[in-house]
Amino acid sequence: MEKIRIAVAGAGLIGLRHIEEIQKSPSCKLSAIVDPSPKAADVARQAGVPVFSSLNELFADDKPDGVVLATPNQLHVEQALECVRAGVPTLVEKPIAHTLSEGMRLCEAAERADAKLLVGHHRRHSPILHKACEIVQSGMLGSIVGVIGSALFYKPDHYFDEAPWRRDPGGVLINMIHEVGNLRAIVGEIVAVQAFASNAARGFPVEDTVAINLKFANSALGTFLLSDTAGSAKSWEQTSQENKSYPTYPDEDCYVIVGTNGSLAVPTMRVKYYASNENRSWWNPFLSRTEAFERIDPLAAQIEHFAAVIRGDAKPLVTARDGLQNLRVVEAIIEAARTGRTVNTMESR
Repeated sequence: MEKIRIAVAGAGLIGLRHIEEIQKSPSCKLSAIVDPSPKAADVARQAGVPVFSSLNELFADDKPDGVVLATPNQLHVEQALECVRAGVPTLVEKPIAHTLSEGMRLCEAAERADAKLLVGHHRRHSPILHKACEIVQSGMLGSIVGVIGSALFYKPDHYFDEAPWRRDPGGVLINMIHEVGNLRAIVGEIVAVQAFASNAARGFPVEDTVAINLKFANSALGTFLLSDTAGSAKSWEQTSQENKSYPTYPDEDCYVIVGTNGSLAVPTMRVKYYASNENRSWWNPFLSRTEAFERIDPLAAQIEHFAAVIRGDAKPLVTARDGLQNLRVVEAIIEAARTGRTVNTMESR
């Protein structure tokens, strides 16, 4: 089978990871890099592919089978629209857009064109997440009552010194877009949120700790604690073992999904459950086991999925509408923290 030719726009950190996975892929090959920076020229030379300063220049020269957009957030919409107009399948990094209105504009344009557009929420391709969804959907836990989640980690001082704009409000909450995608996949649609935010630890304008309440469409409730000033390993990066840049702690979990018949801890996949409905009581012991799964790099799995979408063998796992809804929930959390109100997260039609 001939390899799918993919160009990567953006040679920053995440762009380099996409380039790496494409080069390792059995079904894809890197066709070009799109980035006007001098650094990108060096990356392209090392990869043995041409470099272009813009998508327009790329498409005028040789249209690839697909494009990965790993550019700054504010460029996502216009560049994705350019790909849609060119008829080129596109994987756009999350968030899908820098504002909801711009994200809606992209969604509607992509739908009108019946474009192949998917959003790079790579954790949705994680076997950990797939296994968690499988366990919940099996009914083993009973009806889902709630979820306890956390993203607790410590960003060093130089992180803010190197880029002072990171001290601006909203910085830590954009990290929630990963968690929102995970929780929507495992538990279901989030319909309303409440939140408290604090910047007491560092004193910067940006919040450093946020406590969030979640209401799901299936009546489950959730709590989530997010902090980048917490000396804790209870985050996806430090528990999943999927990003080798971080030390990991295999005894830690970042989510606990709770049902009427049992609970699931993620990512250790430890399940505690009652033997039968008649046996349910806090006086009785649980049965317990650890669910097995095969570890696969979700970024690699995402590239293979993108290739399958390009070939017409699969539909996008994370559609433009999914990416937009993840952004909508995050924006609602920001508004809830700012106003103290409960904020609805469903699109009004």
